[in-house]
Amino acid sequence: MTPRPRTPRIAIAPSGFKESLSAARVAEAIAAGVRRVVPDAELDLIPLVDGGEGTAEALALASGGRLVRATATGPVGDPVPTHFALLGDPGALTAVVEMAAVAGLSLVPPDRRHPGATTTYGVGELIRAALDAGARRVLVGCGDSGTSDGGAGALQALGARLTDRHGRELRPGGGALHELEHIDPAGLDPRLARTELLVACNPYNVLCGKRGVARVFGPQKGATPAEVELLSAGLERLAAVLARDVAPAFTPPGREPLDLRTAPGTGASGGLGAGLAAVGARLLPRYDVLLDGLDLDARLARADVVITAEGALDHQTVRGKIPAEVARRARDAGVPVLALAGTIGPGAQDVREVGVDAYSAILPAPMTLVEAIGRSGELLADATERAMRIMALGTRLAPLHPAHRPHPLAA
Repeated sequence: MTPRPRTPRIAIAPSGFKESLSAARVAEAIAAGVRRVVPDAELDLIPLVDGGEGTAEALALASGGRLVRATATGPVGDPVPTHFALLGDPGALTAVVEMAAVAGLSLVPPDRRHPGATTTYGVGELIRAALDAGARRVLVGCGDSGTSDGGAGALQALGARLTDRHGRELRPGGGALHELEHIDPAGLDPRLARTELLVACNPYNVLCGKRGVARVFGPQKGATPAEVELLSAGLERLAAVLARDVAPAFTPPGREPLDLRTAPGTGASGGLGAGLAAVGARLLPRYDVLLDGLDLDARLARADVVITAEGALDHQTVRGKIPAEVARRARDAGVPVLALAGTIGPGAQDVREVGVDAYSAILPAPMTLVEAIGRSGELLADATERAMRIMALGTRLAPLHPAHRPHPLAA
């Protein structure tokens, strides 16, 4: 008698789709598509964050904490409604400041996407608000930024004075950094010295050089080739002045000062990593921080199949994006991985090298970006259904060894 296939176990571990769906909603849409084909599947929904949109809310929910609503300066200088999280973990009160919630690309109107003018000033305001709320540990999540000011705005909000050679306060944005002459740290919030400041960032992102953040991400934020070079020069200047005027006061005795130009993570969120590192922040690989407590490796290992997803699958995916991280961990456990994406870009095939066994775009036909964003949940569910039906067909066609047990996905 042919043994009855056991209930398949499927882990759903996606990131969010920028300006569209949170990671939790992406996971729910994928789950809906799975259930159309395998209604009795045992699903483990593991929505993941990378420091960008949704990070504060996700960590507050996971820890039993809460969101604190606030108003702060947005990336184009206008006040925006925003938030930070106070976690429910025991010990010193920990706050999570999600830079995307106050300086993210989604907060920059399309006709104002000039990274030379956008500012991280609101990030500094949220850090101060977290300190006012009693936080003694502040985790800054980097990702989905709309800025390239090297954290200069955040430092100004925290009390530093950035001036040109005439002693005038520098105007907001990375486009002014090439004029920087001096940073006066005397007015920095004194609470920073007794606060543990952590930055969850992509270690692949560095401030300067051929792979500097302005060159890699500036065009995505609206910079022309000429603006990219101006931003790059400004960030070089900022790194030099930070190293001279600010970092020595925050470097513990006997410790080598961090190379603000090229150290891993200094380019996070348009260089916010470097600006905060200069005032003593520790730059940490984001998944070491953000996945803590999820027991992700064990949950992936229990699955028969892992489904992950992100908005765009391309050459950047293998450089620290969630699908690549999930795939590496699943590969170590011998579990196959399917990746779904809003779009497939150049270099997407590289994800196979890190453990993605198959990938697919969710769009069934050409459509406008506005329509795709509006229908993203529906499109994800439909794409998942198509993928599951192909997987089920594949398990039926697989040649059976006499000792072969039916695959859990075989109907």
